[in-house]
Amino acid sequence: MTAQPQPTSETLLARILTSLDDDKAEDVVQIDLRGKTEIGDYMVVASGRSTRQVSAMAEKLTDRIKQEFGRSCKVEGKETGDWVLIDTGDVIVHIFRPEVREFYQLEKMWLPSGGSATAN
Repeated sequence: MTAQPQPTSETLLARILTSLDDDKAEDVVQIDLRGKTEIGDYMVVASGRSTRQVSAMAEKLTDRIKQEFGRSCKVEGKETGDWVLIDTGDVIVHIFRPEVREFYQLEKMWLPSGGSATAN
């Protein structure tokens, strides 16, 4: 078995955004972290309508990343489905139920007052 070439962070980001769109994620925001932190190049924040949808989107996303890029993701919170964190290495993905997302307002921590997020 040959090792798959590692995708660029932009390729990974594009696949993540497509996966979330395919699964009907809502209010998807991408944040460019390059030069701001070492945790990753991008952060993606999205919402699902229910705990079941949040967990299912996370499951499908991690399966797609594994199948297409041979990359295992670290996942936290999938069992409860309120807030799932997926660490793909270059892109950090947060999938929330809307009420939980509103409570934590994670995007605001990473956005300057002018804002550099891209909504999809």
